[in-house]
Amino acid sequence: MDYEESVLFNSPIPERLKVARKRKGVSQKTLGVRVGMDESSASPRMNQYEKGRHTPDIQTLRLIAKELDVPLNYFFCEDEISAKLACLIYKINDEEKKKLVSLLIELQEK
Repeated sequence: MDYEESVLFNSPIPERLKVARKRKGVSQKTLGVRVGMDESSASPRMNQYEKGRHTPDIQTLRLIAKELDVPLNYFFCEDEISAKLACLIYKINDEEKKKLVSLLIELQEK
């Protein structure tokens, strides 16, 4: 990706983070503290992530995903359908996932 492409790319992480946090009903400060941030910097840091000014490292994003009960890949989904699918798949057990994969393969072959 060259410079022009990277400037035009809008990361889905800020909006996904904001939506998931609000859905969970926690404040920026509470979420930040729960994932190990200092109480004094938790809210400003989470705000920076949600505004897209900074991006959390992958370990922090994993902790946030766990706290918000969403899969890590949810934060990288570029459209709503993919985000919804990621969350639905995350909630089902392994046997159901295998069945879903088989069904999707079957649908793709039609």
